[in-house]
Amino acid sequence: MAITATLTGNRFWRWWQMKVLRDVDHEAVVAKVVAEARWSSRYAFMVVISAAISILGLLLPSSAVLIGAMLISPLMMPIIGLGFALATFDFEEIRTAAFALAAGSLIAIVLSAVFVALSPLQTVTTEIAIRTKPNLFDLLVAMLSAIAGGYALIRGRGETVVGVAIAIALMPPLAVVGFGIATANWTVFGGSLLLFFTNLIAMALTAAFMARLYGFGAHLSPTQTRLQGALIILGIVALAIPLGLALKQIAWETVASRQLRDAVLAPFPQGARISQIEIDYSHEPVQVRAAVLTPALASAADSKAKALAQRATGRTLDLHIDQIRVGTETGASEQAQIAAAQARDGRTRIDDAVRQRIGIIAGVEPGAVMLDSGFRTASVRPAPLPGASLATYRSLEQRAQQGATGWAVRFVPPAAALPSVSFDGDAPDDAGRRAVVTAIWAAQRTGLAVGVDGSGDRADVVEAAFADAGVEARRTGNGSGDVALSWLPPEAPETR
Repeated sequence: MAITATLTGNRFWRWWQMKVLRDVDHEAVVAKVVAEARWSSRYAFMVVISAAISILGLLLPSSAVLIGAMLISPLMMPIIGLGFALATFDFEEIRTAAFALAAGSLIAIVLSAVFVALSPLQTVTTEIAIRTKPNLFDLLVAMLSAIAGGYALIRGRGETVVGVAIAIALMPPLAVVGFGIATANWTVFGGSLLLFFTNLIAMALTAAFMARLYGFGAHLSPTQTRLQGALIILGIVALAIPLGLALKQIAWETVASRQLRDAVLAPFPQGARISQIEIDYSHEPVQVRAAVLTPALASAADSKAKALAQRATGRTLDLHIDQIRVGTETGASEQAQIAAAQARDGRTRIDDAVRQRIGIIAGVEPGAVMLDSGFRTASVRPAPLPGASLATYRSLEQRAQQGATGWAVRFVPPAAALPSVSFDGDAPDDAGRRAVVTAIWAAQRTGLAVGVDGSGDRADVVEAAFADAGVEARRTGNGSGDVALSWLPPEAPETR
């Protein structure tokens, strides 16, 4: 069997060399790749135009506008060029293509971030959201697109690359990265950056494979060829594992959503319908908020639905159902849905009023105020005030809270200097207690750890106050007198 397979493989390879590789003009293909995969004024101009159109399409949102941006995006050729350079071990071309790709990507990110920072529209639209959760299917799309792009170049069908650019969509993920930076939304930033690097690495490695398949790099030794093969396989596997887990999570959420809908309806009589359901899988426990139109109110509906849903999904849930009673006469359900829609419109107007009120106090545009209507929370980064202390920002939050009854308002202050903690004997005096309260508030809002510098007993008292509030505090010194507080830089993530 092994001998037969070897002979068959040798015959196929001889046929491939005689019938396929002989028709490939290797020098012309390399010249085309080298010409189009480098930095130029035309390349920079097309990056700027494509990035500007991309961010507009994301903010509107408009798929048609995004397709236009994909059509003119020049980023695919440097990636293909990088793959061909890897296939031939042309280190000079690797540097050239990598520079063009890095410079173009940086321009796109900076331009998008500046545009979003100046724009009154800073909402996470559907087009932005779908580019923040890459999965295994995105990897497959990138690989298939690179195969198509590599084949088109090698076989002299370069116009096909335009169609491939639509499929792979390199520019919109970079525009989303800029959006994440401008809005300090690091979930959006990280997800879109991962999507771009998924496309980049998968395309470059697949293009390298296509180049070797069509006879480029034939001068390399068997050892170099084996090294290339190992790099391609390891790179694809390294991407496939986390993206496969992400796809598994998406599949679970799809099934869980159906199970949750069934569980929500289970306590109600026939004819009940779900008017609205919101599920937050990122929260622990998973939060479910639903509105049900029902001909008869169900007692203990929350607990019954929660028990069924937890058994079905195997997850701990925070579930609440709003019951809206409707009559059984014709049109009653439709009337209830209209009423529910009107109620949502009313809530939207209320939300806009809350944004306006908080935005005025925070010194920012209303769109910068992030609301979660389901949980009645509002968060905002207030505009920096010259000379303002953390106590000033805390006072602003309290003032905004008074004007937003029923909402939990959170101001995320800039990392201004922390106050020192003065003592009267072994305990903080009035000013010291206020300083501790302010520092705890600021640490809870920013998520930063606090450094404590002071004599043993006094520093222990302050550290204990932070610990009781759930705030991380670490000793940074053993000074004397008042206890000095300082911000600690975020710890770098562990490398594996």
